[in-house]
Amino acid sequence: MPKWLEKAIFYEIYPQSFYDANNDGIGDIEGIIQKLDYIADLGCNALWINPCFDSPFKDAGYDVRDYKKVASRYGTNDDLFRLFKEAHKKNIRVLLDLVPGHTSEEHRWFTESKKALPNEYSGRYIWSDSWITWGLRDLHFIAGEAERNGVYIINFFKCQPALNYGFLNPTEPWQMTPDKPDCVATREALKDIMRFWLEGGGPGLGCDGFRVDMADSLVKLDDENKSATAAVWRNIRSMLDAEYPEAAIVSEWSSPCRSLKAGFHADFLLDHEGSGYKSLVRDYKIEGGYSIIPGSDHSFFKKDGNGDITRFLDQYLPWYEGSKNDGYISLITGNHDTARIGANLTPAELALAYAVLFTLPGVPFLYYGDEIGMRYIPLPTKEGGYTRTGSRTPMQWTEGQNKGFSKAPPDKLYLPLDSGGGAPSVQAQAGDPASLLNTLKAVLALRNAEPDLQAKANLTILYAQKNAMPFIYRRGAFILAVNPGGNTVTARIDAAGRPVYAIGRCGMENGLCTMEAQSFGVWRME
Repeated sequence: MPKWLEKAIFYEIYPQSFYDANNDGIGDIEGIIQKLDYIADLGCNALWINPCFDSPFKDAGYDVRDYKKVASRYGTNDDLFRLFKEAHKKNIRVLLDLVPGHTSEEHRWFTESKKALPNEYSGRYIWSDSWITWGLRDLHFIAGEAERNGVYIINFFKCQPALNYGFLNPTEPWQMTPDKPDCVATREALKDIMRFWLEGGGPGLGCDGFRVDMADSLVKLDDENKSATAAVWRNIRSMLDAEYPEAAIVSEWSSPCRSLKAGFHADFLLDHEGSGYKSLVRDYKIEGGYSIIPGSDHSFFKKDGNGDITRFLDQYLPWYEGSKNDGYISLITGNHDTARIGANLTPAELALAYAVLFTLPGVPFLYYGDEIGMRYIPLPTKEGGYTRTGSRTPMQWTEGQNKGFSKAPPDKLYLPLDSGGGAPSVQAQAGDPASLLNTLKAVLALRNAEPDLQAKANLTILYAQKNAMPFIYRRGAFILAVNPGGNTVTARIDAAGRPVYAIGRCGMENGLCTMEAQSFGVWRME
């Protein structure tokens, strides 16, 4: 396990929307380099950079055309190596986004695989043995795109042919088991890509690991536990442990009891339908693409939502107990695939949500712009974003031209900026001690200063009642409590402490915890 993960607080950067240093309207690697001091000052010490590799951008870079080449709109490989170097100088680690399950249809591997004449890449993707293929359980295929006699399987969009890691339970002659040479070659090609970026341009110029897209999507017709896909990742983890023991891999799997035993160091807890995490911040109904139905929001951190913390804990605690010896759960404020957390929560509500998310165990992730409460902006689809596009708008740095994102003409920007009244910015919040930005910085400073509030598995629930406030938990020497609701509440616990940090008004005396409306408190145990 990489030791640095114990203290890691990640900042996710969507590169095309973060900061435009060359004023062409699209964010770039140089822009990230120029904002490293901001990220460090915020309290984050690690980055996750969404795909920055060469791509046709039909799915915003998740359709990779060349895994070993930076997309020209972001810069060059040397620019990325320089980012690693400058980040490391500031004790900031960097994860790249690895897409292992599919490539772009324009990838050289695929253009070779499409050919009728057998070659090295004929089995790199999943092809049937006939141009007419029906009834493929849980699989989707594309026909009429190649000269070879067969159809190919896709993972997501039509432009993303699935790489061949095999089938656990083949049902057709053309379906290979994971131990076949073509499937092993795919796995080894993935290792080669990882080595390329981990080694970088020389000592200290490599990345520190990878966030892995759709990590459970590799072997097809896998069993419920994804045992064959897990075997692939355990093989890769063995390589990392032997060659790059400080490299981290974080999975987009959202099943930590499986993913961490499969070799990942951390796994995201995502807001899938019915998930406990969704009940914290996005428990609402939508209509018309993305419009929250009034009165439908029952998120725990919504002041008038009448939320229920047990809906989160009923899922989270079994996962936490079942995985705490294997790695970390990663709680997120949001990401490029989710509606921004500022879509439904006010700054006061966001402050309480962040206070809890960043003081629970595990390795947390902050999505760029969430620190100032950037809002979801309904927009036409861009690069395959569809409803996700509204969460990918440019970072709002200042109150000046283009909110400080770029000096390009507005019509040249990657996406439009938030033009609504009261659009937040870093500049507007930096000088206000009570702003969301500075509240979050205070919470992160507390986490960074106290090992008991970092990634370690030391959680004890002290008070959590169905349909009731507050929520009180212990982390080592600290007691933490939150009341997102609009009324004063009390709870008696078998503990006491002296105050360390608070949002709003709250207190603890003789084991009685009193939390006024919308408050959060931290006490050091006596």
